[in-house]
Amino acid sequence: MLKPLMVHLLPGFILSALSGYLLIPKLRELKIGQHIREEGPQTHKKKAGTPTMGGLMFISAILLSRAGFFLLDRSRPTREEVLILGLMLAYGLIGFIDDYRQIRLGRSLGLRAREKMALQVLFAALFMYFFADRGSAVVLPFSGSNLDLGILYPVLGMVLIVGTGNGMNFTDGLDGLAAGVATFGLGAYAFIAHGYARAVGRPELAGLAALALVSAGALLGFLVHNYNPAKVFMGDTGALALGGLLSGYAIATRTELVLPLIALVQLVEVISVMLQVFSFQLFGKRIFKMTPIHHHFELIGWSEKRIVYLFWFVAFAGAILGMVSMAYV
Repeated sequence: MLKPLMVHLLPGFILSALSGYLLIPKLRELKIGQHIREEGPQTHKKKAGTPTMGGLMFISAILLSRAGFFLLDRSRPTREEVLILGLMLAYGLIGFIDDYRQIRLGRSLGLRAREKMALQVLFAALFMYFFADRGSAVVLPFSGSNLDLGILYPVLGMVLIVGTGNGMNFTDGLDGLAAGVATFGLGAYAFIAHGYARAVGRPELAGLAALALVSAGALLGFLVHNYNPAKVFMGDTGALALGGLLSGYAIATRTELVLPLIALVQLVEVISVMLQVFSFQLFGKRIFKMTPIHHHFELIGWSEKRIVYLFWFVAFAGAILGMVSMAYV
């Protein structure tokens, strides 16, 4: 039953929400503010200087909450949980370096694209290495059967990790958008991880469901400060960390092929950028007014809140589909 696990939502929420009252003034004091791209929507100019790197709020809340539960229960995290948290921290570190460079250099771009990609691929490969002893089968959604990918499995895993990290980064463009979208995804993984633990006969893996709920609670606490009008942005620190967290769950629970449903919004954001680049390079024409696609809706006159609510609904629908696809577990 997931009901007893719901208690894990609260500490993450409280720690994350309270940390904002300490961290946001400190970020302002240190002048750690967001730089806005010149080519971005003009309505975003007023957001310049808003404290960024707020992802530290929910990252620390997740770690402290889980550590507190382990101390109370006198238990230890499973190997899978350690690896998922490790991937979250590794990708969060990439984002932290990127954010720091933006602030230090006073520009809207931090790490060079090839530097960021190289680090993401490196950590994705390292993560997949630790799962090499599990074989190469993945679960087929809606069927319960397995598909053995052989040598293609680590490639798929790396593509999913890097793609989800960048997808979360693209999604983090409007107040509350990325945090809300990721919350629905983590809610779905709480359900899936709980079922997976029972299916493989490893009750200790129920801790993965607890981690997902703690993480969802931490994001809800972050939304207290990030909801429109945002008092803080998560920055690449938070966005990449969330990408690592969600993709880590997909690998750990063998739901790699379910992740595109759970991360539907992130997938659409990435595809919109790819289509835009492809169309412009090949035909010299743009499909959208601006990408990622949430900016397209801004430029056709939609309000920021309307776009966020629509994307939250799509994320919710994707999360439901993801859970339904694994309901046989």
